[in-house]
Amino acid sequence: MNDVSRRRFLAAGVTGVALAAMEGCTDLGGESETSLGLPMPPIDVDDLAWAHVRERFILESEIAYMNNASLGMPPHVVAKAVCDGYEAISREPLHGKHDLQEIIAEQVVPGLAAYFGVDEGEMSLTRNATEALHLQAMGLILKPGDEVLVTSQEHPAGNSPWMLRAERHGIRVSEVFIPSPFDSGEQVVDLMESAITPRTRALSFCHVTRGGHLYPVKEISEMAHRHGLLSLVDGAQAVGQFSVDLHDLACDAYSASLHKWVLGPAGTGFMYVREVARDVIRTNFSAGATVESPGLAPGGTADFPVRAALATALDFCNALGANQVERRCRYLSNHLKSGLTQIDGVTILSGPTPETSCPGSTIFEKEGLDAVRAVGLFEERIGTHIDEHQRDGHNAIRVSTHVYNTTAEIDRFLEELSTARA
Repeated sequence: MNDVSRRRFLAAGVTGVALAAMEGCTDLGGESETSLGLPMPPIDVDDLAWAHVRERFILESEIAYMNNASLGMPPHVVAKAVCDGYEAISREPLHGKHDLQEIIAEQVVPGLAAYFGVDEGEMSLTRNATEALHLQAMGLILKPGDEVLVTSQEHPAGNSPWMLRAERHGIRVSEVFIPSPFDSGEQVVDLMESAITPRTRALSFCHVTRGGHLYPVKEISEMAHRHGLLSLVDGAQAVGQFSVDLHDLACDAYSASLHKWVLGPAGTGFMYVREVARDVIRTNFSAGATVESPGLAPGGTADFPVRAALATALDFCNALGANQVERRCRYLSNHLKSGLTQIDGVTILSGPTPETSCPGSTIFEKEGLDAVRAVGLFEERIGTHIDEHQRDGHNAIRVSTHVYNTTAEIDRFLEELSTARA
C-alpha cells in the first residue's frame, strides 16, 4: 500500500485495496471476473463451472479441506484485505484506524444488514457466534423461576450461557429431546410446543445443528409468538450455505459466525436483535442504553482490520449469489451421499430431504470405524480434513463441504473410507 493514500484507501474500500495488492501475484482475470475483479456467478453446479472460484483460494494443493462447519477458508482476497488493514494502521495508526472504522460503519454493517434482510440498527458485530449467544442470553430480562427451553441438539456454546444464568440468576433451563435425525420440521415444532409450560419465557435453538439437521426456524418462531414467547436462534452453522432473511424468519434474536460459509476472517460474527425485542433483550455494557440506542455490542478497541475485511467477504459472497452457493453445496453433499450408499457398513444420519438437512454438512457412521480416530486417519492417509460427531448417541463422521470442494476430492475420500478401519 505504499502508493495508496489514506483517502484512496477509504474510497476504494477493503476490496479495492486488496485486489490492487493482488495484481501481479495471480492471473485471475478474463471472462470469469466481474468488473470488480470478483468471480462471476457460475451458471451450473458442476466442478468445471466453479473452477474459477476455486482458483481464488490458496489452500495447499495436497490438502482437501472438508471441515467448513468448524472454520471456513477465506479466499485470497479476504486474507489480503486483513493484511492491508493491518499495514494501514501500522503506517498511520490514527488515520488508519479511523478509515477502517468508516469502512466498518459505512460498508460492513450496512452490507450485513442487506445480506440478512434486517435494519442496520438491529445488527451488532461480535467476534463469533459464541460471544453473540452469550450476549443475547445474558441480556434477556428474566426473573428467578422463569424458564427457557433448549433442545437436545444445541452446541455447548448455545447452552453454556443459560447454565450460567441458571446458576447465578435462578432461572430454569429445560431440554426438549429432538431425534437425530428427525422426521420433519413439523415434528420439531410439535415437540417444542408440547414442552411449553406457564413458566416458559423463551425458546433457544439452532438453525442448523452441529450435525447438519435443519430446524424450521420460521415455524418455531411463529409458534413461540403465538404463546407470547421469544425465539432466540443460533445460526452459526447456517449463514452462508443458503439465503437467510432474518425478518422473514420472524425470530427475535439471531447469533452467527461469519468465518464459516460466509468466508470471512477468523474471529468475526454478529448478533441480530429484532427492534421490537430491544425492551426485553438489553445491553450488558451501558447503563445509559435506550431502546433507540441499545448499545448491545461490546465496547472498546476492536480488531478493525479483521472486521473491515468483512466488506470483501460480503462482496465475494454477493458476487457468487446465495442461491448459487446453496445449489453448489447441495450438489456436493448429494454426490457424497450417493457414494456413501455404495459402501458396506455405512449409515447416513443426515436428513433425507432438503426440508430436514442443510446443503453443506453430512454425518454418517461406518461400522467398526471410530469417528474421533478417523479424523487423524484421513488427514494422514489422503490429506483430507473432516470432523467427528460423537454426540446425540452417534459415533459419526461429519463432512462439511463448500463451493470450492470438488467431486474428485469427495471420490478420493469415499475410496479411502471404503477400506478404512480404526
